[in-house]
Amino acid sequence: MSSPAVSVPREDRREQEYQRITDQAQSGWRRSFSITGLILVAVILSAWAVGLLDANRMVTGLADIADLLSEMWVPDFTHLNSWWGPLLDSMTMSIAATALAVLLSVPLALLGARNTSPHPAIYWVARLILNVLRSVPELIMAIVFVAAVGFGALPGALALGIHSAGMVGKFFAEAIEHAAEAPVEAARATGAGPAQVILHGILPQVLPQMADVTVYRWEFNFRASVVVGVVGAGGIGFELIAALRTLQYDEVAAILLVILATVTVVDALGGALRKRFQ
Repeated sequence: MSSPAVSVPREDRREQEYQRITDQAQSGWRRSFSITGLILVAVILSAWAVGLLDANRMVTGLADIADLLSEMWVPDFTHLNSWWGPLLDSMTMSIAATALAVLLSVPLALLGARNTSPHPAIYWVARLILNVLRSVPELIMAIVFVAAVGFGALPGALALGIHSAGMVGKFFAEAIEHAAEAPVEAARATGAGPAQVILHGILPQVLPQMADVTVYRWEFNFRASVVVGVVGAGGIGFELIAALRTLQYDEVAAILLVILATVTVVDALGGALRKRFQ
C-alpha cells in the first residue's frame, strides 16, 4: 500500500519560499559583485598601462598644458573672414556624408536584419559588411581617399559617409529587428509581398528611430569633419592644423572658439529636428 501524501503546513511553505527567494537574491548579488570586481580590475590595469596612474608624468603634463593655454590667450580673430569658407565646407561635408551613409545603410540594414533578410547567408554577409565599414576609423579612410581623389571636401565626405554607413546601418538593422510583429502579420494577412510588408508593416514603425539616428550621426559627422580636415580633407580642420604647424596658438584658440560656437548651433538644430521627428 502506498503511504499517504504528507501535507506541508502553510507556514513551512512560506518559510521555504522565503529561503528560496533569499538564496536567489544572494546568488545574484554575489554574481554582480564578482562581475563588478572584474570590471574594476580591468579599469585599474588599463589606467596603469596607459600611464594615468603615473603621478609625476601627469603633474608635468598639467604644467605644460597650463603653459600652452597661456600662449593661446588672447585669441586672435584677425583672419576670421577667411574661415567662413572652410567652415561652410565642413558643414556641407557633414551633410553630404550623412546622406551618403543613409543611402548605403538602408539596404544593408534591410539585408542585415533577421526579419527582413531573404536568406541567412545574406544576413551574415550584410552584417560582415557593416562591421568592416565601421571598424576602419574615418581618419584612416580620409588618408586613403585624399591619396585617391586629392585634397578637399570630397575625400572627407567619402570617408565620413562610408564609415558612418557601418554604424548607422547597425542601428537601422537593430531597429528593424525590434519592430512589432502585429503590423507585419496584418500586412501579410492582406496578401502583401515581402517588399510591401517592409514598406507598410515595418518602415512606418522604425522611421522615427531612423530619423533620430540620422540626426545624431549628422551632429557627429560635423565634429568629425574637423578631424579629417587635419589630414587634408578640407574644412575648418585644415585651417586648424595649419595654425598648429606654424605655432600660432592664439589663432588656434580663435579657430577652436569658432568651432565650439558652430558645434553648439549644430547641436541645437539637431535637437530641434529630433523633436520634430518624434
